[in-house]
Amino acid sequence: MVDIFDEVAEDLRAERAEKLLKKYGWLIIVAAILVVSGTAGWQIWIRMQAQRDATVASQFIAAETAIEQAKPGKPAESQINALDHLAAHGPEGYKTLARLRAAQLKADAGDLPGAVALWNQVAADSNADSLLRDLASLTATMRELDHGDPALLKARLEPLAVFGNPWSALAREQLALLDLRQGKTADAKTKLKALSSDFEAPAGVRARAAALLAGLG
Repeated sequence: MVDIFDEVAEDLRAERAEKLLKKYGWLIIVAAILVVSGTAGWQIWIRMQAQRDATVASQFIAAETAIEQAKPGKPAESQINALDHLAAHGPEGYKTLARLRAAQLKADAGDLPGAVALWNQVAADSNADSLLRDLASLTATMRELDHGDPALLKARLEPLAVFGNPWSALAREQLALLDLRQGKTADAKTKLKALSSDFEAPAGVRARAAALLAGLG
């Protein structure tokens, strides 16, 4: 399954980064930083907010540093508890970030139901920024694509696939994969063909779409 954060990182490294920044604002940077950049990336984001809440920033940096130093897939319970505390009691922005980070940790540790529950929680939180809510919804849907109810998955993906949404290309890719899962090869080919020639989509998405098309014949 494609890692959504890899796609965001790719866009930020490319020349389109400036265009994305102008179009979607600083939140697109936040979304990319969340997992892609590791400890350093998190610290950049936290330091940007440090003037607003130095205590919470320090707690977040400490938790993230400890997580990065833990064994892969096995963050300490104290680190998870620190994120849970921030998610419950921190300022609004930190609540969202803490839940997204905790969800990723749960997924990495094999607790997919727990991770999906957190992503869905963020997606349903009207106080969270809409860009991050959409990110959470897309990530949860991607993780459930192989076994979730097709109708429910489609209903969640279609609003994200609308042109102009920053997650449109990734959502359209998932819709094509969902078509393939259901045996709707012709529909999948139509979506993949459009993606492969969409130069607004990340290069990785275009390349995968082209490869799938070639494989389908």
